[in-house]
Amino acid sequence: MANQVDVVVVGGGISGMSAAKLLSESGLSVVVLEARDRVGGRTFTIRNKEVGYVDVGGAYVGPTQNRLLRLTKELGIETYKVNEVGKNIIHRAGKSKSFQDTFPSVWNPLVMLDMNNFWRTMDEMGKEIPAEAPWDAPHAAEWDRITMKEFINKHCWTKTVRNFATLFVNVNVTSEPHEVSSLWMLWYVKLCGGTTRIFSVTNGGQERKFVGGSGQITEKIMEQLKDKVKLERPVVRVDQSGDNVIVETLNHEIYEGRYVISAIPPILTTKIHFKPDLPTKRNQLIQRLPMGSVIKCMMYYKEAFWKKMGFCGTMMIEDEEAPISITLDDTKPDNSKPAIMGFILVRKAFRLADVSKEERKRKICELYAKVLGSEDALHPVHYEEKNWSAEQYSGGCYTAYFPPGIMTQYGRVIRQPAGRIYFAGTETATQWSGYMEGAVQAGERAAREILCNMGKISKHEIWVTEPESRDVPALPITTTFWERNLPSVPGFLSFLGLSAFFASLATAGFFACKKGCTFQRGL
Repeated sequence: MANQVDVVVVGGGISGMSAAKLLSESGLSVVVLEARDRVGGRTFTIRNKEVGYVDVGGAYVGPTQNRLLRLTKELGIETYKVNEVGKNIIHRAGKSKSFQDTFPSVWNPLVMLDMNNFWRTMDEMGKEIPAEAPWDAPHAAEWDRITMKEFINKHCWTKTVRNFATLFVNVNVTSEPHEVSSLWMLWYVKLCGGTTRIFSVTNGGQERKFVGGSGQITEKIMEQLKDKVKLERPVVRVDQSGDNVIVETLNHEIYEGRYVISAIPPILTTKIHFKPDLPTKRNQLIQRLPMGSVIKCMMYYKEAFWKKMGFCGTMMIEDEEAPISITLDDTKPDNSKPAIMGFILVRKAFRLADVSKEERKRKICELYAKVLGSEDALHPVHYEEKNWSAEQYSGGCYTAYFPPGIMTQYGRVIRQPAGRIYFAGTETATQWSGYMEGAVQAGERAAREILCNMGKISKHEIWVTEPESRDVPALPITTTFWERNLPSVPGFLSFLGLSAFFASLATAGFFACKKGCTFQRGL
């Protein structure tokens, strides 16, 4: 006997649970089918006596992430600021230097011009890309053909900036510059408010965390939905050939709904048998969106020794042999459980995936000791990690990425329903895609699409503008006159070349004049 509901939601991450919550509050009957033995998807809060609680998955929230802030406030979950009191560290070529701003300061004038031009170019190009339809950007085909590696090589003239730009790609989209489309990357950064907002702690994407962990978001929604959430139910079949949509799980349970919301990473829908087949472009799309690669690592210490040294815990590490690429302080808001969070990213996650947990821990401690210049880093009291690339029900983290050519060819079907199947998941968001905020937006949008199809709301109510959070207001991202107007390196060199050219002309003119005057005097 089939369990009959209005909507079957596949996936109990933030997107699926947000959709189910909205549908349930709108009077519809729902069931959420989650493959794991827990809700949360790419968020996961571990709790034990050593850590209290720790987010080994999605954790950060900041200004302009207003849907997530509204949802968590409604659920009674509070935020706290990530520690940024003290100096940041940039570690390159075996040496550590401290700095205060979002991006490392540089003294070489050519590197400074090059760095400024790179961020400015990314942000200016991003302005041309429509958030809802990046494939319709004026230069979409051109930008989608080139990788971010080609983009970096084209726009960066110094090795220092090329290396930092590579780090920027690795950290933000857990993929390599040669793997991703420049159109997709420019769009992704634009959706997060630009290069400064996405990379910043204060007034940026990493400003805050949740007291008690982000896993509470889906756990509290599950408490509200009660028995409507079914764990350990991987979906293997979706049949919409009849009057209702039939959904079958791996343990042969049958659920019947008027609609289905797929709220799992696009590539994971290849594990499901569809009848009738998915539309051609959807079927092609889901085979072309790989997931990023990351191992998230938390190292716990007896005391926050880095604070005593005047550091806040943020380290940006460029050295190729270093396992970790970026860190943040992960100490609790009451200053208990001192910890440093670090990401092992992409090629480094691949290299370190097969070594033991103890070996990864040792390598990380040795790196922190080197970067911070402190033996204290060699003596942790506890270590937690999560290798998201090994998760069969995520496929990786943080998000799916678009290789070159895919967005313009197939991207426009990412949110298109396939019959009575609607699509959520952070990959389908038009703000903060890849983040928890994007997951909330996508889940609620898919739910409203169904409500609209049922005649319960109008079409213009599908996309709702979210008011700004009063608790976490956004400060504007401003640029100085010089940031807006300084030349690029080639522009500067061209200027120097022209200056030299005009100087030589002036010199030649001076001597010609002297010579001419002599002739005249001789006449």
